Amino acid sequence: MADIVLLGAPGAGKGTQAEQLVRWLRVPRVSSGDLFRGAIAASTELGLQAKAFIDRGELVPDEVTIGMVAERLDQPDCAAGVILDGFPRTVAQAEALDRVLAKMNRHVDIVVYVRVSPETLLERLAGRWTCRECGTVYHEVYNPEKVKGLCDICGGELYQRPDDTPETQKRRIEVYLAQTTPLIEYYRGRQLLAEVDGGQSIAAVQSDLRRAIAVRVSERVN
Repeated sequence: MADIVLLGAPGAGKGTQAEQLVRWLRVPRVSSGDLFRGAIAASTELGLQAKAFIDRGELVPDEVTIGMVAERLDQPDCAAGVILDGFPRTVAQAEALDRVLAKMNRHVDIVVYVRVSPETLLERLAGRWTCRECGTVYHEVYNPEKVKGLCDICGGELYQRPDDTPETQKRRIEVYLAQTTPLIEYYRGRQLLAEVDGGQSIAAVQSDLRRAIAVRVSERVN
């Protein structure tokens, strides 16, 4: 059994790495964003509560988020462990997660922080352009169009969504780092934190993640 928390700023490649870990460990990925969308779509009690806050433009309270996570962790497919992606985000949420897991006679085995410099994060996030006609997404560095400003597929005009501008993404990164730094230190103080260089290739990051997890789980077992 392995309960793993995966931390990383927007643009760190955390989602890609989590999916590969799912196939390796054969445990589910539990994403707070997916939980919100699923609960709202299913009109569950917690989903309706979350939707009410979201519709008002307010943050969903911790107790609602934690309630969704607790419900998910109690499902049969999570019995052998999970990869938590996007939760917890604060020390208060981390402490609540500890209480939820303790009721199941479980605990967080390892917290892996996929560390990427703010400059690299901004380059990854702020270079996206989208076709107005077919919705194909391009990237100035990683997937550029053949003809500047035009979609390779349909010839439509490329534009940058408001969420993809450098200014918006820079603020998004700053907010994440400010919010998450205390959480990183919390887990470091409990000797649960491992850091991986997220600026490497996808394969290299995955290799480092697996090595860190294998070492920590082995230590816990022994």
